[in-house]
Amino acid sequence: MSNGTGFISLLAASLVALAGCDGRVASDQPLRPAVSVSGSSIRYQVDAAHGRIWWLTREGVFVHDAKTVQKRPVPIPGWQWADVAYACLPALALGPKGEALVTSNVLPTVWKIDPETLAVSEHALALDADQDKDVGFSGLAYSSEHAAFFAVSELHGSLWRIDPDLTRGEKVALSAPMTKACGVAVRAPQKAERLSRLCVRGQQGDWTVQLAPDYRSASVRSAPCTDRPSLLSQVTLRRE
Repeated sequence: MSNGTGFISLLAASLVALAGCDGRVASDQPLRPAVSVSGSSIRYQVDAAHGRIWWLTREGVFVHDAKTVQKRPVPIPGWQWADVAYACLPALALGPKGEALVTSNVLPTVWKIDPETLAVSEHALALDADQDKDVGFSGLAYSSEHAAFFAVSELHGSLWRIDPDLTRGEKVALSAPMTKACGVAVRAPQKAERLSRLCVRGQQGDWTVQLAPDYRSASVRSAPCTDRPSLLSQVTLRRE
């Protein structure tokens, strides 16, 4: 076991100890985000390739890796979000080059953190729909198959496809809304399937989303997310 891998394992174990009975470790499947009105919530992403863990808390972003003893804070200029008393936490995701991405749950804006310098850039998305609504994102994941990010909006139960340059968001027409969606992950194709699917986690249940070949629409069905996703599961821990 390499030093980086051992560090990740030990830190992930410590998360379970902190979280108590509600602790869940980001491992081989996406886990249900937990939202607590009275407790403190945390999202984190494990970047095993770089031997680090990214954290998203009410206080902002922190990064912890094998090269440092303590977590390093990463200020996010202009970050706006609604408290967990009213909504799921904003999303935290990893990009294809190890960059960390943070959303707002009330604005269509993404902040990108450079994996080497930790410099933060702000990206206001141009949406092709719902310009008259307050659209924020409570889930975000990158799909190498689609060369794009996919995001979910808890307030509106909608799904969005975001280009890798973080310039625009295209709304995906759904067969049914996904109310109170709090997380999204990419699921590898099953036997007899050609395309991957999305797993969306919500406060009231899970959905499997099958995208159409043109990615402009998708079919939605209620189904537990139990198989292994191919990319970037997201976790929220809850402490009472």
